[in-house]
Amino acid sequence: MEEIILNTEEKMMLAIESLENKFTNVRAGRANPNMLDKVMVEYYGTPTPLKSLANISVPEARQLSVKPFDKSCLGAIEKAIFEANLGVTPNNNGEVVFIVIPPLTEDRRKELVKQVKQLAEEAKIALRNIRQEANKDLEKLELPEDEEKRGNEKVQELINEYNKIIEEKLKDKEKDLMTI
Repeated sequence: MEEIILNTEEKMMLAIESLENKFTNVRAGRANPNMLDKVMVEYYGTPTPLKSLANISVPEARQLSVKPFDKSCLGAIEKAIFEANLGVTPNNNGEVVFIVIPPLTEDRRKELVKQVKQLAEEAKIALRNIRQEANKDLEKLELPEDEEKRGNEKVQELINEYNKIIEEKLKDKEKDLMTI
């Protein structure tokens, strides 16, 4: 029974980690190097992750700087960022690609808050599925009724705890998005 509880908690932690990763990709009008994580650059005929080809830094709150290790791929990097449809336009000065992050409008902020709430809801659904799975696993053990009930209660305590974590992370991200 303890193994099932530990396994369930581990899966719930992974669900929270996944949510945090998704939240990172929802930008709050500030420059964040993570927003370029999924950008792939055509480098000598091979799609290569941008962070393998360049240093990405944040010189100002609303600006990203992408400095390639090999200047010959500057144009390819600029093109890849543009084609990634991030809602930003890259510019280069011959050595570095600059990306200026436009400030968010009120409507866009509200859209992002909706998106974040949807992600939080998906995480809660994942937790409920994990709970269901754990309860089925406890049932399969054919424990005495009171022990099975105790196991189900422990699983429910876990889900309550992790739902609170999701709510806190959601509040933080909402506040982050609505702060100008």
